Amino acid sequence: MIVMYVVVLLAYGCPVQAIVKAFGLDERTVSDWHERAGKHCQRVHEHMVENSQQDLQQVQADEIKVKTQKGTYWMALAMAEGILTIDRRIVQGTQEMVKRLIGITQQAKGVINTAFIERLNATFRQRLNNLVRRTRTLARRPETLTAGMYLVGCFYNFCDFHHGLRLKLSVGNYGHRWVQRTPAIAAGLTDHQWTPAELFASKVPLPRWKPPAQRGRPSLALLQLSQRWAA
Repeated sequence: MIVMYVVVLLAYGCPVQAIVKAFGLDERTVSDWHERAGKHCQRVHEHMVENSQQDLQQVQADEIKVKTQKGTYWMALAMAEGILTIDRRIVQGTQEMVKRLIGITQQAKGVINTAFIERLNATFRQRLNNLVRRTRTLARRPETLTAGMYLVGCFYNFCDFHHGLRLKLSVGNYGHRWVQRTPAIAAGLTDHQWTPAELFASKVPLPRWKPPAQRGRPSLALLQLSQRWAA
């Protein structure tokens, strides 16, 4: 159970030093749990998200420049806007002024736009101190950074309700209630909010076996094994 507590705290941005002090753990143990949890979340993401057929409609993408102890890396982020409804309102100024400014900055086809990807970047920066600008906690290895990205991403997609994704459900003639949804629910990847225990207990199918590359003609036993897996 303590492993689950530690991983959840890491997924929501708790500093490693605080976890070490609170639970009396070795920092190397916490780092190992973090990396193993991140690798599992990567497999879950690849199986559930990357292998699914989604009508993305509109996608926002951005990158985050991250400095580590071994150099600089670029982390790419992308999110689909097809499940979001954007309500554009002018709260300051006039419609003519907005049109004039859009024409200057975005040409004739521009519209008032909200960069949802920047809010996603802010969430990742808040939960992963390695991504913060001018941070003192540089990642030592790129594998650690990758594990953290997948850990935060899976909690964001499968375990967290998002206010902007909730649906208004009518109840009776006059009342209504709000149905909370995670991004995974909104995308049709699951029908309920995952708990952290469910996330880490999920079993991901192994990738299809591929025969090793070799010179010369393959043996009869290797051909039979390849045909068996292909079937």
